[in-house]
Amino acid sequence: MDRQTLAAYESDAAAFAKDWHAQPAPHDLHDIVRRFFIKGGTTADIGCGSGREVAWLNANGFPAQGFDASSGLLAEARARYPDLKFALAELPELRGIAANTYDNLLCETVIMHLDRALIAPSLRRMLDVVKPGGFFYLSWRVTEGADQRDQHGRLYAAFEVSLVSAELSDTTVLLDEEVFSASSGKIVHRIVVRKASC
Repeated sequence: MDRQTLAAYESDAAAFAKDWHAQPAPHDLHDIVRRFFIKGGTTADIGCGSGREVAWLNANGFPAQGFDASSGLLAEARARYPDLKFALAELPELRGIAANTYDNLLCETVIMHLDRALIAPSLRRMLDVVKPGGFFYLSWRVTEGADQRDQHGRLYAAFEVSLVSAELSDTTVLLDEEVFSASSGKIVHRIVVRKASC
């Protein structure tokens, strides 16, 4: 992750977590998960933050583990959900996660915090940890023009959709849309793909 973005999350993890948990539940995301993910399948949430979606996944039949690059946000997640599993892992390496491990992988509004050069290798690595025939949900906040930083210093990288789609050429695209997120109040791009079975 971009170092300035990670520093922002580390320095004020409690405030970010409080804000996220105060937002309306992302029912649109939940509907997509129910529609595409394998019910009962092992699920990874990459960039899980303070654990809200990991909790929802586990409560709704998608046994999930959360991974994040911020130890501060992971501490918030563990405090809120002490019975759930969370671990430190950073894109693009995702050290400690074996290939072909998960039936479902969720990466919600994370990759825009990466330097543009790290987006493609991050996508390849996330696909690597999905089992053959498994499902990968990816979304990012859309930034037009040049890269931007918010008042906290978090990076919002600007990049073309083709940068993502080029890495998904060996998958079956099941959903590809750009929408207004009622939960965050931002424009997001969402893609769901199925990894080839062999």
